[in-house]
Amino acid sequence: MLHITKEKLHRRLRGYYVRFIEKKAWRLWLYPSYWHYRLKGMQDTGDLSTLYHASYPNPAAGIGHQISNWAAGWYYAELYGVKYAYYPFANKQWEELLGFGAGEITFQELRRKGWRVRRLPRIRHDDIKEAELNCRIVKSYAGKKILFLAELDQFFFDLPKLQKIMQEKYYAADDKRDNNLVYNAEHFNIAIHVRRGDILANLDHPQLKMRYLANDYYERVLEMALEKIESEKPKHIYLFSQGGPEDFPEFQRFPNLHWCMKMSAYQSFEHMVHADLLITSKSSFSYKPALLSHGIKICPPHFWHPYPTSSDWIIANNDGTF
Repeated sequence: MLHITKEKLHRRLRGYYVRFIEKKAWRLWLYPSYWHYRLKGMQDTGDLSTLYHASYPNPAAGIGHQISNWAAGWYYAELYGVKYAYYPFANKQWEELLGFGAGEITFQELRRKGWRVRRLPRIRHDDIKEAELNCRIVKSYAGKKILFLAELDQFFFDLPKLQKIMQEKYYAADDKRDNNLVYNAEHFNIAIHVRRGDILANLDHPQLKMRYLANDYYERVLEMALEKIESEKPKHIYLFSQGGPEDFPEFQRFPNLHWCMKMSAYQSFEHMVHADLLITSKSSFSYKPALLSHGIKICPPHFWHPYPTSSDWIIANNDGTF
C-alpha cells in the first residue's frame, strides 16, 4: 500500500512539474536526453534496432485519455523508426478488455533485461518541429540499449491513423474476454452515450461547457436514426449515462428503451463497441469504442479528435439533424 501511495505521489508531482515547465523556453535543458543529442549529435546511419519507445497510460485519467497515451507510444515509435514497448494499463480489467498488449514486449521486461530509460520531452499538440527534435534525440542513441519513455500525458490526437491496429488487437482478444452483453442478436441494437456527471458539476467551466450537449440533441439524432434505419429487426435502444430516467424525460416516448445507468464502465464500453448503431457524445469514453466498432456511428460536430472518413461514420449537425 505504501508503494502505491509513493507511486501516486510521484505521478502527481511529475504532473505539476511537466505543466509548470511546458511553456518555458528552457524546458528542454531539463532533459538529459536532449543534452546527449546536443553533445553527441544525430547518428544518421546508426543502428536503431536496440532502441524502444513506450508511453505511460496515466491511471489518474479516464480510460479514453489513457488510450490516447497508449496511442502516443505506438505512433511515435513508428515515427522515430524504433521498436515499440508496451506499458500496461494499471487497471487489470481495462488491460484484459482492450487487449492492446498482446504479442508486445513490455516496458518492465526491457528494464529487467538491462535497458536504460531515457525520457523524451513532451510533444505539444502534435507539434511537427518538436516531433522532429525528438527524432534527432532518439537517433543520437543509435547502437545503445535505450528504452525511451514519453513524458507523462503525452497525447496523440489523430487516432483514426491507429484504428486498424486498435481493432486488430481488440478483436484478437475476444476469446479471452467474458461476454457480458445484454443485447439480443435478433434485435437491431442502438447505444446512446449521453455525457453528464462531470459536466453538470460545473457548467460554467469552459472546458466542461464545450463538452455539453442537451437532451434534445440526442433526442433528435435518435429520432432521425430510427426513421432512416433499414432493418427488419426490432429496434432496441440502450441509453448509457449517469443519473436516472427522470433526468431524460424526452426519451420516455421511445419504445424498447433500456436504461443502462447502473452498468460498470467496462460493460458500458463493451456495449458501445458492439452496438449496431452508436450515438456518441463529446467524450473520449464513447469516441474510443466508436473507433473499435464495426457498426454505424453518429457523432457530434466539432470534437477535438478527428473522425474517420469512411461511410460508417456520420457527423450530425449542431441541432442533431444529419
